[in-house]
Amino acid sequence: MPTLTRPDGTQPEDLHIGRRAAVTMFFAGYAVAALAADAKPIHTPEDGLVVEAALIPNGAPKPLPAYVARPRGTGRHPTIIVVNEIFGIHDYIKDICRRLAKLGYVAVAPDFFYRSGVNLPAISDFKQIMPVVNQASDEQVDGDVKATSAWIKKQSFAKPDRIGITGFCWGGAVVWRAAMVDPDIRAGVAWYGHVEKLAARAGELHAPVLGLYGAQDQGIGPDQLKAMAEALEKAGKTGSAIHIYPDAGHGFHADYRSSYNEADAKDGWARMLAHFKANGVV
Repeated sequence: MPTLTRPDGTQPEDLHIGRRAAVTMFFAGYAVAALAADAKPIHTPEDGLVVEAALIPNGAPKPLPAYVARPRGTGRHPTIIVVNEIFGIHDYIKDICRRLAKLGYVAVAPDFFYRSGVNLPAISDFKQIMPVVNQASDEQVDGDVKATSAWIKKQSFAKPDRIGITGFCWGGAVVWRAAMVDPDIRAGVAWYGHVEKLAARAGELHAPVLGLYGAQDQGIGPDQLKAMAEALEKAGKTGSAIHIYPDAGHGFHADYRSSYNEADAKDGWARMLAHFKANGVV
């Protein structure tokens, strides 16, 4: 049963599904296509947190599912939208949400690929994953981000004017765009998101973005990062920056993958939190 959260009756934006559905609604485990055999991923316990699933109205026939983690108790908290990689909502993304919740944030991870009906984390073949990912157009995803922000602003546990966004790989590019198109976003942190198509739009940024990248990334070359850095400078976006880790490759924060670089992942996490704090997502 949905939780009744308003004295005048349940509204569509109030459809929290509850803890059991948070387990069954999303994939239990790590993305099969990228899980390293010797991985020792971080596990953040749920104690002191409320962990649940929600359905976010977004104008589609079926609303947008989202994994939500937040501090237990009353009071309003700043919120971070967490954007997944191409693998959808699996244990790594859910743990990111719980880590943020332990720090006093509400963390919301929308399932941007839900329309396909495909359980992406369970697929081992990248050739089967990418067609599903490519069905999610930029316009559709940007609309889902804005729907998520609108939902957050209506929740009794969230500070409506303290919304940030972070994302990984595919989600990193979503972060850059969200800071251009969603006026409710105060700051963003993009982890190794592609920028080659976004440098020309640097002037559209209304919120500062910190980009975290690895110099050894085989898919995002130094020319792309240089072009974005120059575009940010030319547009006068002094609050936005790109930080490059010399020894890191793509996916260096993903602790379930062979690409994980613990030192750079920890440094990037600290930089992310500092960026949010400096820009009022507190």
